[in-house]
Amino acid sequence: MPLLGRMLKNGIRLTNVVQRKRINAFKLQRRVFRKLVRKAQHTAFGEKYKFDELLNAAEFGTDREFYEKYKQYVPIYDYNRIFNEWWSRALEGEKNVTWPGRVKYFALSSGTSEASSKYIPVTKSMSRAIQRTSIRQILTLGRYQNLPSTLYEKGYLMLGGSTNLNAREGHFEGDLSGITASQIPFWFQRFYKPGKEIAQERDWALKLDEITEQAADWDIGYVVGVPAWIQLLMEKIIARYKVKTIHDIWPNLMVFCHGGVSFEPYRKGFEKLLAHPITYIETYLASEGFIAYQSHPNADGMQLVLNNGLFFEFIPFNDRNFTPDGELTANPETLMIDEVEEGKEYALLLSTCSGAWRYLIGDTIRFVSKKRAEIVITGRTKHFLSLCGEHLSVDNMNKAVELVSEEMGLDVREFTVAGVTHDTMFAHHWYIGTDDPVDTNVLRDRIDATLKELNDDYAVERKHALKEITVTALPTATFYRWMESKGKMGGQHKFPRVLKKNLIADWEDFLSKSLGKPVNQ
Repeated sequence: MPLLGRMLKNGIRLTNVVQRKRINAFKLQRRVFRKLVRKAQHTAFGEKYKFDELLNAAEFGTDREFYEKYKQYVPIYDYNRIFNEWWSRALEGEKNVTWPGRVKYFALSSGTSEASSKYIPVTKSMSRAIQRTSIRQILTLGRYQNLPSTLYEKGYLMLGGSTNLNAREGHFEGDLSGITASQIPFWFQRFYKPGKEIAQERDWALKLDEITEQAADWDIGYVVGVPAWIQLLMEKIIARYKVKTIHDIWPNLMVFCHGGVSFEPYRKGFEKLLAHPITYIETYLASEGFIAYQSHPNADGMQLVLNNGLFFEFIPFNDRNFTPDGELTANPETLMIDEVEEGKEYALLLSTCSGAWRYLIGDTIRFVSKKRAEIVITGRTKHFLSLCGEHLSVDNMNKAVELVSEEMGLDVREFTVAGVTHDTMFAHHWYIGTDDPVDTNVLRDRIDATLKELNDDYAVERKHALKEITVTALPTATFYRWMESKGKMGGQHKFPRVLKKNLIADWEDFLSKSLGKPVNQ
């Protein structure tokens, strides 16, 4: 068996024994906090915010003293604030700003909701942390009884951004997936696909074509990527070789590791491309760090990475802490991991080994198991609809689309929702991406009825201020053409589930030009 196979088999046995121990989330996080502030205490940020005192409190103080002081000394940062005050200096080449040394890599991250890219620092410490967590996740495959040891001899297809990074003054920048792929350990390179040459390709369409042409020569067992792009790739391969399923080309494909968006809207169409079931593993890898991953079969959520360069805080996602537009209020309540409750929604704050401190990442999560520190992603702080108190989360939307598409036999790959005015009241306009024939009136009624069952606030507001629900069905390709027009094809890019403000007008203008007529409200 190859070296990697032997390493993984031995590592799996050791990892499974170690991870049977009960985790003490608070102690793990206190230890991480201590390491982070010790490392950064002599940076400009650490000196301004008294990291020497925080380190002393973490090492010698009472249990919660370090965290109380941390909240007292260090303000909460969103991207604009931390970039303008600190990261812009690192981008210009200054050393020891928020993390020791000079930052060589910056991940460009804008999602689909920002016009300009965000520059997220990726330090050597963060690159190593991401690699460690990636290996840990691979080791968890030993818990899946249906996966044979031969899986570790197969190819690992990682579909991400270009490894041909943009060279700027003193640093490189690009998609995080491209940065991490460019730093793959030497012992893993023989298993890594699409390989160095194709991975450098910046043209997404050309990259998919090149992968498709070589696909028949690879023995792929493990696929990693955003569901939409993996599905598009598999469809291209099936069409190119005139076969029925992807297993006709990759008979040993056993695992799909996905993240970034809920997989459920894609599942129905995705599984049509398979000859037999495969194992799905969910990850939470953001530009700011590898936050969580599914650690065992049939898990309800992903386990937070509590001991590898990330310190977590949680802000209850409620009206006290956030405005209706998703903006943080003054003096919000923040909690450590031992203070959270299952079933409640929280916005994430991160402090990391890339020099993020009390950083509002913009995602919202819910704990499904406090004992295991397992979470699910429920949406974004600004990607929810509450025009009149309906409090509709992306989690609600995903579930409604999943249930209704199953009920109606539809393959819905993409969707988005816009909150609009309706006379003096409000309305929701749904855009559903499907290539199946559909009665939009029936689809509208089923989505509306399902959301009433899932969300009590929505049900109440449908009787009052939320007066209208509209559904427009569009070919799936329409969504991808809009992303292409924004330069957001491939990599970690996803279509936004909620459209707000200027994005609504932008999307409607695009549709008017694409369809040759205005989009009905």
